[in-house]
Amino acid sequence: MDLDVLNMFVIAGGTLAIPILAFVASFLLWPSALIKIYYWYWRRALGMQVRYANYDDYRFCFSYRGRPGFKPSILMLHGFSAHKDMWLSVVKFLPKNLHLVCVDMPGHEGTTRSSLDDYSINGQVKRIHQFVECIKLNRRPFHLIGTSMGGNVAGVYAAQYPVEICSLSLVCPAGLPYPTDNKFLKRLRELKESECIDRIPLIPSTPEEMADMLKLCSYVRFKVPQQILQGLVDVRIPHNEFYRKLFLEITDEKSRHALHENMSKIKAPTQIIWGKQDQVLDVSGADILAKSISDCQVHILENCGHSVVVERPRKTAKLILEFFALVHNTENNKKLA
Repeated sequence: MDLDVLNMFVIAGGTLAIPILAFVASFLLWPSALIKIYYWYWRRALGMQVRYANYDDYRFCFSYRGRPGFKPSILMLHGFSAHKDMWLSVVKFLPKNLHLVCVDMPGHEGTTRSSLDDYSINGQVKRIHQFVECIKLNRRPFHLIGTSMGGNVAGVYAAQYPVEICSLSLVCPAGLPYPTDNKFLKRLRELKESECIDRIPLIPSTPEEMADMLKLCSYVRFKVPQQILQGLVDVRIPHNEFYRKLFLEITDEKSRHALHENMSKIKAPTQIIWGKQDQVLDVSGADILAKSISDCQVHILENCGHSVVVERPRKTAKLILEFFALVHNTENNKKLA
C-alpha cells in the first residue's frame, strides 16, 4: 500500500477516534453532560434559539422559532420538574412558519428561582403573564398549550386572561378532583399523612427511583441504559429540594383544584389530549373538562400514559395542528362574513 494512503488512513482513524472516545468517556463518566449536549444539539437542529427576558429583577429563559405573523403565536408550558426542551419532540413535527415559544416555568432551568416567590398555580399564572407582557406576545391573541402542571397553569391563565387567548390545548392537565383516587394519588396521600416528603415518586434520587418514575409516567416501556438513568438523576438532584417545595405548593389546598375552579370561565375553543393509560392523572379528567367548557373537543390516546408529549409526539403535533387550523380558519371565516 502506498505510504501516503497509509498515512491518510492513520490520520483519518485518529481523527475519528477522538470524538468517539470523547463520546464514550462522556457516556461513562459524565452522562449528565451528554444529556445537556443532546438537548443543545436538538435545539440547534430544529432551529430553536434560547433567549432571556427580564421583568424587573426577574429573569425568564425561553426558546423560540419563527416570528409573529398572520397565524397566532404558540406558547408552550411544560410540566412539573421538566423544562422548555421537553417540547422538542413535538416541535420536530410542527411547521417552521409558526411562531413557537417554549418557556422555562417559574423556578425551573434558566428561569429565576427565589425562596420568596409564590409557586402556587395562581402565582405561576401571574409570572407567565409577566413573561407574555415582556416579549409582547399578547399584542394579538395566541394559542396556549400546557401539559400536567403546565396544563393547570394554562387553563387558569385562559380563564383569567380570556382576551389574550385565541385557543387552548391541555395535555393531561393537573388541577382536577376525581371520584376515586388512583394508586399514585393514594400513595401521595399516605406520604402527606406520614409527612415523608423525601419519597415523592416524581422526585427521584437514585437511578432505580428514576426508572420507577419513568414506568409511572409512561405506558411505553423505554429501555434506558443505567448510565443514562444516572445522568438524568445527576441533573435533577441539585434541584430536588426546590421540587419538593414546589410539589407541596401545587398540591396544597389553594392549588390542587385550581383548574376545576376556573374551568367554567374558559371561553376560548379548547382541546383536551389525554393518555388513556395515564397512571398519574386519571383520564376521567377529560370528561370533567368537556362538560364544563362550552367549546371543547377531546382526544383520548390509546396505549399512552401521562407523558403524552414524549410517548406520542407526532400524534400530539398532528392533533394540535388540526385543532389550530380549524379554530384559525373559523375565525377568518367570521371576519369575512
